[in-house]
Amino acid sequence: MIKLIKKVSYLSAALAVVTVSSQASANHTWNDYHWASTTSTINLKVIDSTTADWDQELNDSLAAWSQSSSPFMFTIASSDDASRTRKRCNMVSGQMRVCNAAYGQNGWLGLASINLDSNGHITQGTAKMNDSYDSYWTQSEKNHVMCQEIGHVFGLGHTSEDGSSQKTCMDYSQDVNSQWPNAHDYQLLASMYNHLETYNSYDDGSSSGGGGGCKGGPKKCGKAKGNNEFGLGHKVLSADKYEIWVEQEADGTYTVHHVYLAEGHH
Repeated sequence: MIKLIKKVSYLSAALAVVTVSSQASANHTWNDYHWASTTSTINLKVIDSTTADWDQELNDSLAAWSQSSSPFMFTIASSDDASRTRKRCNMVSGQMRVCNAAYGQNGWLGLASINLDSNGHITQGTAKMNDSYDSYWTQSEKNHVMCQEIGHVFGLGHTSEDGSSQKTCMDYSQDVNSQWPNAHDYQLLASMYNHLETYNSYDDGSSSGGGGGCKGGPKKCGKAKGNNEFGLGHKVLSADKYEIWVEQEADGTYTVHHVYLAEGHH
């Protein structure tokens, strides 16, 4: 596992995650993963693959993550809540897809996946909510998990992993005040995205937008990125409440998965 990851320098940071403290962090980035952008504002296209019972949580989370000094704004590029689409939750180059489905009682409530290009920039991502644990959800928990999985797709990690509350959806508390981002989340995003890149890894509507994903169809590129919820590649971290997995894609890129474990699977 270590030998595989060390073959690519831009993914070597995935190994560093094993040294991250479980205590509250003032700089809760996820290994410096971020989208490349030539401007200070990122208009990220979102594919809505949620059913009606998750639409409000998605809309509220997108509204929350675009407030204050956040560099993100969002455009719903398309909507497809067909059962097969939601189960597959395929990535789309330069965009973020958000899905819910009964993925099975496999140990996770939420799963955020990001694909990295050769520069280590995020080029596409998905956020999945597992309806197989529907009896576990409360309204505040649904908001918390949806908000957190979307935050991971931006490159944010956790403010705490010990159950303490920082009144943000990026902590691991069950505080009803931890449903949405807090001021520090917005400040950190602004800091993460305050330097400009030479290209946009998100879909900016131009031919160059979208991060250079594999072109040529499944024969050349293999399965859809990040689309194997029961085989996520190589586990690089197993913590009390979450796991990190890395898998190599057919086009040479890597997909990193952040797994939010269900209660009793820690």
